[in-house]
Amino acid sequence: MKRVVPPLVVLALVLGVWLLFSYALLDPDRRFLLPPPQRVVRVGFLDWSNLREVLVALWATTRVALTGLAIATALGVALAVAMSQAAWVERSLYPYAVVLQTVPILALVPLIGFWFGFNFASRVIVCVLIAAFPVITNSLFGLKSVDQAHHDLFTLYGAGRLTRLWKLELPSALPAVFTGLRISAGLSVIGAIVGEFFFRQGFVGIGRLLDVYRSTLESEKLFTAIFFSSMLGLSVFWVFGFISHLVLRRWYEPARRRR
Repeated sequence: MKRVVPPLVVLALVLGVWLLFSYALLDPDRRFLLPPPQRVVRVGFLDWSNLREVLVALWATTRVALTGLAIATALGVALAVAMSQAAWVERSLYPYAVVLQTVPILALVPLIGFWFGFNFASRVIVCVLIAAFPVITNSLFGLKSVDQAHHDLFTLYGAGRLTRLWKLELPSALPAVFTGLRISAGLSVIGAIVGEFFFRQGFVGIGRLLDVYRSTLESEKLFTAIFFSSMLGLSVFWVFGFISHLVLRRWYEPARRRR
C-alpha cells in the first residue's frame, strides 16, 4: 500500500488539474489544444487503428533504444576500465568524453544523417552519443573509489593487475555502474526519439509520430504517443533497477534496504 497509494493519489491530482484546465479555462473551440483525459483514452487507446499505429512505432523505437544502450554500455565500461588502469589514457580520452556530452546533440543529428544515412544505424549512433557519458563517468568513479585498504590487501598477497581488476575493482564498481546504466536507460530512449524526430526518412518510430501528430494538431494521438514514450523510458529504467537489486542485494547494503 505504501508503494501503490502515493502514486495513485498524485495521478488523481494530475487528472483533476487536467480536467479543470480543459473544461474551465479553455473555450470549447480551443479544447483541442488540451483534450480531456476521457477523450484521449477513447481516441488513442480504445480505437484499435490508432493504438496499433502507436504500438508499431513504439516497437521500432524500442529496438533502436535497446541497441544503442547496449553499445553505449559496452563502450562506456570499456573506456572506464582503460582510463582506470592508466592515468595517461584518462588524461587523453576523458576531456573528449566531456566535450561530446556538452555539444548540443540537435546540432549533430543532421550531420549524422548526412554522413550515415537516415536508417537504423544512424539512430543508434544518436542513442550512443547521448547515453554513453553517464556510463563512462559512473563506471570510472566506481573503479577509482575502491578502499585503499582493500588494495593493500591485494598487494600483500601479490595480486596482479588483472586479478585486482576482476576480483576487486569491477565488483566494487558495480553499484556505480548500475547507477550509470539507469541514467543512460532513459537517455537512450530520448536519443531514439530525437533521432526519429529529425530523420524524416526510413521506418516510422514514435518520434516521427510525435512530429506528425504535432503538425496535424491531433492532440489525442499526441498525448497517447507521449504516454507510451514515457512508459518505455520508465520500463527500461525499472528493469535495470530490478537487475541491480538482484545482483547487489547479497552484499551491497543499500540494495537490501526497503522503504
